[in-house]
Formats: sequence, structure tokens, C-alpha cells
Amino acid sequence: MAKKSPPPAVMLNLIIGYWVSRLIYVAAKLELADLLDDGPRTVEELAMAAGVRAPALYRVLRALASVGIFEETKGRQFKLTPLAATLRTGVTGSMRAPAMMMVENYMFDAWNQLLHGVKAGEVPFLKAHGVPIFEYLEQHPEDLQVFGESMSSVSGTENPAIAAGYKFSALRTLVDVAGGHGSLLATILKANPKLRGVLFEQPSVIARAGKDQHVTAKGIAGRCMLESGDFFESVPKGGDAYIMKYILHDWDDERSVKILANCRAAMNENGKVLVVDNVIPPGNDPGWGKLLDINMLVIGGRERTKNEFAAIFAEAGLKLTRVVPTKCPLSIVEGVRA
Repeated sequence: MAKKSPPPAVMLNLIIGYWVSRLIYVAAKLELADLLDDGPRTVEELAMAAGVRAPALYRVLRALASVGIFEETKGRQFKLTPLAATLRTGVTGSMRAPAMMMVENYMFDAWNQLLHGVKAGEVPFLKAHGVPIFEYLEQHPEDLQVFGESMSSVSGTENPAIAAGYKFSALRTLVDVAGGHGSLLATILKANPKLRGVLFEQPSVIARAGKDQHVTAKGIAGRCMLESGDFFESVPKGGDAYIMKYILHDWDDERSVKILANCRAAMNENGKVLVVDNVIPPGNDPGWGKLLDINMLVIGGRERTKNEFAAIFAEAGLKLTRVVPTKCPLSIVEGVRA
């Protein structure tokens, strides 16, 4: 039986957690996993390929290897491990973009204001940057691109689980509210050949979506309409269900209620809203949603419990009917007219 570490040692490992996340960030930025995709290489070869100094790179790789990311072999060579392989680009389940986006300097700057946010009740991201996160991203195209790649990477594993987790075949028309380039909607439409979809987004996003692989794919394009607008004003009418993935968690209760109310006003008589988000469980058990909630606190949003979802549904004139778990951390929170 492994010896249990004393509480101070456990706490120290938690305190230095950001050391590891910054090391992963460096590895992702330097594309080290891609450089090792064809097999082991010496640290000198890696340094030359990455355009960095070999002595410092060796220390970075040695530290990463100590937590299972890369493995050092003979002759100061390093090779991929299963964890390191997730930092490759262009592979299913790639974590390279999330590793950069979540640990990028603009996010660190916002997290540095968390204490201020707890004390003053203000949004830390606003304190750090003076503008909301989505406005910031529009002003910084490179960060916006990595943000989009990060969402796509995560969606690659989540979307199939969501498509399989709900009986979408019972619907005729599904409206994806703020659905980005349509990767979730396309996944659902592919699995349900008789279903029709509407992708609703801001005009600039819809313009890019119309050129993207998801909604223009064979078998999808003819069943998917693209509409642009502002979900705080209205959403397309006539849907049997309105799905929103990672949308309400971006907003406070007041604005989330506005989005839900607009969906209620637009949907068919027996229509439904399907909110795809983390649902925070009760108790002290670890949960991805509990930590993600703090990141949302930093940028101005929040994750919610089932009761908190029920409350905003009720305020929007809806009734929460059930929470459908999926084979990913997200659940589908279903609601109908109250």
C-alpha cells in the first residue's frame, strides 16, 4: 500500500499546480509533441528545431517527464507519452489549444484579480482588461483564433456524447443558439437524418460558419439553415427545440433569463429548451464543474446546480423537466413552457 502523504506535502503540491500548467503551456507553444511525433529526439535536436536554448529546454522537459508528460531515455533523448501525445496538433482529443488558451497571459492577468473580485464583487476580467472577454477577444485576433481552436478541440469529444445522450430523432427542427461554426449541430444532424437544423449566431460568426466544413458537409448543408442576430433581442421562430451549449454559463442570471425567455417566445407550442452545461452536484466530491465555475467567476459567468437552473427557468416562464447526463462532463437540462 502506498504511503499516504502528510497534509502539508499534499497542500504544497496543490500550491505549485500553476508551475505544471505553465510548463505545459511552454510545451504547447513550442509544439514539442509535434516535434516528437516521428520518434525520440535528443534535447539538442529539439532545441534547434524549436529555436530555443538546449540547457533550459532540458530542464523543462525533465520537469514535465516527472509528471508523466514526455519520457527521458538514454542520451538525453525524449519521447512521447500518452499524456504528451494529447499536445499534438490536428489529432482527435488534442489539448494543445486549451493548454495555450487557458494559461495564456491575458487569462493569468484576469486570475490575478480573483481576490479583488471576491472582495469587491466585481468581474476580475473587467478589472484586468477593462472590457468583457468576448470584446477583448475580438480586439485580439490571435487569441480569438486559439480560443476557437480550443473550443473545437474540447467539442471533438463532447459533441458525440451529447448527440447520443438525447432522443433528437423525436424533433423536426432543432435551433442551435450561438452554436459557433455548427460542429455540435452537424454532429446531431449526421446522427439524425430526418432532422432539420438552424444555426443561429452573430453575423461575423455566421459568415465564417458558411465557409466551414461542419454545416457545408454533404448530407448536412441541405438540412441546415444559417441565421444571424442577437440572442438578447430574439432567436429564430418555429423550432421544436432550442439547444445552447456553453452559452448560459457565460452570463449572469438576469441575462440568462433573457436568453431563455426569447427561446420560449420563439419555440413551437410543445417546444423545449435544451441547455448543455455542467450541472454542479451537491457535496464535497471533486468535480470539473466546480473548478470551471471559478474560471467563469473570473470572466463574468457561472456554472449552476440543478436548483439554480430550475430558478432561472421559472423566471423565464419555463419548467425544468429533467437533467439528462451524458458520457462527458456535460448534462442536457431540459425545459418546457411552465
